[in-house]
Amino acid sequence: MSTEDAALPAAPRVDGPAPHVLIVRAPYYQEIADGLLDGATRILRDAGATFALIDVAGAYELPQAIRLALRAPQRFDAYVALGCVMKGETDHYDHICRETIRGLMSLSLQFGLALGQGVLTVHRLDQARARSSANGHNKGAEAAAAALVQLHVARGFGA
Repeated sequence: MSTEDAALPAAPRVDGPAPHVLIVRAPYYQEIADGLLDGATRILRDAGATFALIDVAGAYELPQAIRLALRAPQRFDAYVALGCVMKGETDHYDHICRETIRGLMSLSLQFGLALGQGVLTVHRLDQARARSSANGHNKGAEAAAAALVQLHVARGFGA
């Protein structure tokens, strides 16, 4: 199934108290990051969630910031990572993409986090714009919906 075949992201039902979500955003490509954030916050508001936002320098710092948040006294029910990595002329892209996504997955597995991954890995700006626009399949909205679905699953298990 391609993204075009999938249903548009919508706010899932989450049993229990209103979720409190941390959005961690890498605004290196500001226009793209803003579009992803708009999509994510729309889903969270529609679900009745509250949220906090922090910005980091780049995609590589997303998992690091979530790990720092886990050490802080404030607690979050779910996490959403947003950013964009665009292919350049060197293999830097490959390293940043791999380690960012691996870091996010490691955190979610090690700490049992409900985490939505909204980091775009694209070759061109038009690809990023298509995935962060208000119309269609906004990957920020999909990441927020995924985090809420995972939270619903966790609460269903009593976690």
